[in-house]
Amino acid sequence: ELCGSNPLQSPNALAYFEQLKISPDAWQVCAEALMLNPQPEKTFIRNKAAQVFALLFATEYLTKWPKFFFDILSVVDLNPRGVDLYLRILMAIDSELVDRDVVHTSEEARRNTLIKDTMREQCIPNLVESWYQILQNYQYTNSEVTCQCLEVVGAYVSWIDLSLIANDRFINMLLGHMSIEVLREEACDCLFEVVNKGMDPVDKMKLVESLCQVLQSAGFFSIDQEEDVDFLARFSKLVNGMGQSLIVSWSKLIKNGDIKNAQEALQAIETKVALMLQLLIHEDDDISSNIIGFCYDYLHILKQAIMLAVMKKLTYDEEYNFENEGEDEAMFVEYRKQLKLLLDRLAQVSPELLLASVRRVFSSTLQNWQTTRFMEVEVAIRLLYMLAEALPVSHGAHFSGDVSKASALQDMMRTLVTSGVSSYQHTSVTLEFFETIVRYEKFFTVEPQHIPCVLMAFLDHRGLRHSSAKVRSRTAYLFSRFVKSLNKQMNPFIEDILNRIQDLLELSPPENGHQSLLSSDDQLFIYETAGVLIVNSEYPAERKQALMRNLLTPLMEKFKILLEKLMLAQDEERQTSLADCLNHAVGFASRTSKAFSNKQTVKQCGCSEVYLDCLQTFLPALSCPLQKDILRSGVRTFLHRMIICLEEEVLPFIPSASEHMLKDCEAKDLQEFIPLINQITAKFKIQVSPFLQQMFMPLLHAIFEVLLRPAEENDQSAALEKQMLRRSYFAFLQTVTGSGMSEVIANQGQGASDIPDPIAQKTSFNMHLSQSWIDPLQQPDAKVFKNYLKVFFQRAKP
Repeated sequence: ELCGSNPLQSPNALAYFEQLKISPDAWQVCAEALMLNPQPEKTFIRNKAAQVFALLFATEYLTKWPKFFFDILSVVDLNPRGVDLYLRILMAIDSELVDRDVVHTSEEARRNTLIKDTMREQCIPNLVESWYQILQNYQYTNSEVTCQCLEVVGAYVSWIDLSLIANDRFINMLLGHMSIEVLREEACDCLFEVVNKGMDPVDKMKLVESLCQVLQSAGFFSIDQEEDVDFLARFSKLVNGMGQSLIVSWSKLIKNGDIKNAQEALQAIETKVALMLQLLIHEDDDISSNIIGFCYDYLHILKQAIMLAVMKKLTYDEEYNFENEGEDEAMFVEYRKQLKLLLDRLAQVSPELLLASVRRVFSSTLQNWQTTRFMEVEVAIRLLYMLAEALPVSHGAHFSGDVSKASALQDMMRTLVTSGVSSYQHTSVTLEFFETIVRYEKFFTVEPQHIPCVLMAFLDHRGLRHSSAKVRSRTAYLFSRFVKSLNKQMNPFIEDILNRIQDLLELSPPENGHQSLLSSDDQLFIYETAGVLIVNSEYPAERKQALMRNLLTPLMEKFKILLEKLMLAQDEERQTSLADCLNHAVGFASRTSKAFSNKQTVKQCGCSEVYLDCLQTFLPALSCPLQKDILRSGVRTFLHRMIICLEEEVLPFIPSASEHMLKDCEAKDLQEFIPLINQITAKFKIQVSPFLQQMFMPLLHAIFEVLLRPAEENDQSAALEKQMLRRSYFAFLQTVTGSGMSEVIANQGQGASDIPDPIAQKTSFNMHLSQSWIDPLQQPDAKVFKNYLKVFFQRAKP
């Protein structure tokens, strides 16, 4: 007005402005000018004025002008023009103090925090009251001012006390605005900001649910009846906020262990899913895109919820009988397998989520394992065990490659071995501990410092000396696997381990009444472990030989004593138990040889002599007339191993062994003996030609004698045994010819048996023998066959 259109008046105007600058009431004059001008100022003027006031506020409020808002309100009164300026100033102040897009110096950031703290203490309740009055006064008369005020409430709600807004009178007014067409978009946005406010998860859940109830009652959930797409886009954003807020609440409650309220939150989320899907499939893309955040988070929570459910259902209940597992227990074990498949499928979809979920459960449980129930400790370790298959990697690569995964698994394994949980007094936890140790044995190549304490767990009352036979048995197997997989790391501990397992290697003869800690099957694994330790050690051959002799000599000595006792035994039960014990001794010696390989042969390790001594010790058992089935079977198995391990050094023992094994034969004996001869023939070929020449006819005599024995007409078992023996016979002939020693047969004359069995026929034809050999074999008639054999044996006589 002072400047007008006449430039001559400019000096007066400038003088006036200079005077205004130094006047303490200048702000009031400006505010009144903006509010009392009969023609409303243009929007950009009002915005610029609000910005100036906001900067003035930021500079002066803490020092010179603490009553800033009270002064502004006193001038504004409820004049619409004044309210407009007041609301614009508030928005400008919020931008200055809170807007994250504005870059502030650290000094400005500290100032802004102090201003907000001071406002909360001094004037925020008064401002909120002024907003309420503005909304109430203008909601039906001035939609522009009302919408502005709703925007202010939405902006400030993020950093003021929510209870000032989230109360009955305010929320009811906002909900009322949702039904007024010109206000409802802004009311929607305001409610969205209220819902987005960070707060206690239970309070947030209650707030969202009460809002939903009112909105649903008012018909807002009937999406198909709403034609205003602009409003629906805002409403979709509000539903998205409500859904995501509930999910945040659920996550916090789960983390806090508040399962009851977490369940309520989950139910609240699920009641919004139908509405979410309606908005997602809406033809308007804005409406659909505004709900995607909720969809994504819901899928995430669904996966988490399923994972948590699986983890819970994997848990044993109190009634599970670990000592005497029956049908119910078997059903639960089967059910656990199904849950594992579900977990594996979830891992394919969200490997990181599964890893994080397991890590959270594992860490919190192991932290307090001493005061946690066994089933929870067991399932925590079980989940770590299950990760190995759920998160598949190339063999042994769990601790390399993906750094975050390797780090998480490494942390959990470190916790497992250092937490002391191996001492937990329940078999299920102990077993799960050892299973997991062996499942992740590659961890110990990364952190070998943990090997000694784990070895002690295997060897003491937690493992091989546990009070439960079930734990001892499983540990024997797992210990064998652990040592084999980490043989390069075992060298410093070999002799200590061998000393500690000495008592577990003892044969337990039936007469001493001593109940061994391990069954004979379990002892097989301990012997194999001892063999692996010796053979893979870095010791020179002489030391390996000495250790292997220490291991096998007690077996040989015990074998000799027990064989003498068996020869004198009268009682059949005692004979059987002695024969079993002898068989175990042979089996244990045989098992130690499993450690040898192409790189570490018996000869290279200096152990040939020890095993030859074993052969010398065990072979006399073949001539024992008592319990010959058990004894022959054991010695035969040992011979198979020695043919592989000792090579030609075993050959001198074969003739006498064969002679003993061909005496008093049954079909089954021959069936099991022939593979041994086949092995020798195929391996040594021409080297064993003299031996084959010598034993060919005795073997045929034994075979034909068994085949021609009369049998009951309906004795299917005997018929089957004869059929299998015929197959073995032709397999033998094929091996001989296939090894280039057809002259062995030619020198004997020719002979065979009938072949009603197609498999044996096929083998026979594959041998490419002469037609004169084959033709008689195809006669199923017993008389023809007997006559043929008669001729054969006559021709075969020297």
